[in-house]
Amino acid sequence: MSNLVFKYTIDGNDFTRAGEASSDTKGKLKRMGLPPEAVRKVAIAMYEGEINMVIHANGGEITVEITPTQIIMTLADNGPGIADIEKAMQAGWSTASENVRALGFGAGMGLPNMKKYSDEMTIDTVLGKGTTVTMKVNI
Repeated sequence: MSNLVFKYTIDGNDFTRAGEASSDTKGKLKRMGLPPEAVRKVAIAMYEGEINMVIHANGGEITVEITPTQIIMTLADNGPGIADIEKAMQAGWSTASENVRALGFGAGMGLPNMKKYSDEMTIDTVLGKGTTVTMKVNI
């Protein structure tokens, strides 16, 4: 069996469409008959990353690859980068604007939840160039 790959373009600052990619992926994984726990973890981790891309990075690209043993989500943006990854991983710490917070986002749980709901997560970031987060969920 060859790996399946889905690609999504995320628009920055478009809160009306935020979450569509993670929702679409969740539906596809369910239809494929993948284990519900893996589907749930992917949906949560990917949603959090997708929202971060909308809030902080003016969008980007998400690639989802399904192998026989893992679901690999790669979220790449051309945003400002993450100045302090250690601080950004602390629950409740956020650089979201007051406008974003007024919409109900920016509580500082994005990266912590992405790590919590993935079996493996790496963050590659360059200030002024962007960030790539890779998350893996075992099937």
